[in-house]
Amino acid sequence: MLSLKKIFGICKKRRGRSKYLLSVNILVGKTRQIPAKIVCVRNKKNKKDWVDFICTNPDLSEEDIIRIYGMRWQIEVFFKTCKLYLNLIGECHSLSYDALTAHVAIVFARYMMIALEQRRTMDYRSLGEIFFLFTDELADITFGESFRRILQVMFESIYAVFDVTNNQIAAFIDIFVDRLDSS
Repeated sequence: MLSLKKIFGICKKRRGRSKYLLSVNILVGKTRQIPAKIVCVRNKKNKKDWVDFICTNPDLSEEDIIRIYGMRWQIEVFFKTCKLYLNLIGECHSLSYDALTAHVAIVFARYMMIALEQRRTMDYRSLGEIFFLFTDELADITFGESFRRILQVMFESIYAVFDVTNNQIAAFIDIFVDRLDSS
């Protein structure tokens, strides 16, 4: 049984600007051998090094194996970013299924906003760096302040859409507060 390093050393590599250095069909397993394919590609960070992909479907082309691993890697990065930077774990302590589902949806929406900004600006920094840049720029506001802003925008919208007077708005607020007290 040979190690990946020995297989890489023994086999003839592709020259030039090929997408992959080496593709070898092998059998994996001690008792029951399974056909597999090893595809070696250059490490982008260190051109002298390589990265190995092992696929148990040797019928797939090398390009398909590289593409599928690329998609899998993006999924891994997505979940790592959500866990480390966007508080997927530890922020919500509810036992309600609806609350947990809403929390996951909010975390995923945070990720999509950061990824969209990264794609829009063609920013090559990592998502973690962009996350810290965003959080440094945003000042924390209290619940009361955010609620006040929501009410202000709501009343501005009511004034813009409906032909109301200040007295009508005051009466509306009084009725609203009375109903809150009674419920």
